[in-house]
Amino acid sequence: MPSPGTIAGPLQALIDEFAKFPTIGPKTAARLAFYLLSRPRHEAQALAEAILGMKDKVRFCSVCFALTQDDPCDLCTDERRESAICVVAEAKDVYAIERTGSYKGRYHVLGGLISPIDGIGPGQLRIRELNDRIGVEHPNEIIIATNPNSEGEATALYLSRVIAPLGVAVTRLAYGLPIGGDLDYADEITLSKSLEGRTALS
Repeated sequence: MPSPGTIAGPLQALIDEFAKFPTIGPKTAARLAFYLLSRPRHEAQALAEAILGMKDKVRFCSVCFALTQDDPCDLCTDERRESAICVVAEAKDVYAIERTGSYKGRYHVLGGLISPIDGIGPGQLRIRELNDRIGVEHPNEIIIATNPNSEGEATALYLSRVIAPLGVAVTRLAYGLPIGGDLDYADEITLSKSLEGRTALS
């Protein structure tokens, strides 16, 4: 790759922007930028419009807090979905579970995990909204699908204690998922087996 001093300003600017992405280092960022430079202008235009369209039109569903263009989202308004609510940490986790095709219920996105080190407690998460939904929707099961790490386990334990008095079954994804892993990195088969083998939280 050429040294930064030999690269035209606009190209270097694009490389710098790509390098801000998760898991993208300087070399990969440069490859992406040079690839785009080699493509027709209309492809770059389409990419730019897709990014701006996403920023302008994608929002959080006011019911489940998944990402959507319409509010409420299609998952919340689909009457064919089962009454179970799968609780996840981030909106990207909804996409990961939907990819499996194994789950037909609804979702609730907490917006993070309990992490005292980071100053995130239950009050910073959408737990009150979940309790409100349980009172209105009367789901037959709450599936806690937080990541199998210390923050995910702490959040799952807290949720089970809060939800238990509401009289709804609370289950946890089975440990087909690697300890310390993230849902969005798990393959569809592993996630499917974790859903099938979920266990009750006491």
